[in-house]
Amino acid sequence: MTHYMKLKPAPFDCIKAGTKDIEMRLNDDKRQAIRAGDIIEFTNTESGEIIKAKVINKHCFDTFNDLYKAFDKIRLGYKPNEIAHPNDMTQYYPQEEIDQNGVVGIEIGLIK
Repeated sequence: MTHYMKLKPAPFDCIKAGTKDIEMRLNDDKRQAIRAGDIIEFTNTESGEIIKAKVINKHCFDTFNDLYKAFDKIRLGYKPNEIAHPNDMTQYYPQEEIDQNGVVGIEIGLIK
């Protein structure tokens, strides 16, 4: 099955470069349907460029704080000199939705 997700240029470029292999999302109904072996087609929100990745595993957590503790920040899409903080994700998801759904780290491998 193929799933479609949009990404801002910075995380898109990190996946394309092979440094980001954990895509963080709300564990809503759409993400709960994702299974290991599925394909995710990521579209860059600015350029329209598309890359594809295969789902290796899903890691479910109650909060982004728990997810951030489980993975190295580079795997989450941060640069070595950046500070990784779970509150960064509240720009995408309201705390109420995080509390209601939990979160997921989708482990992916870029398809070249």
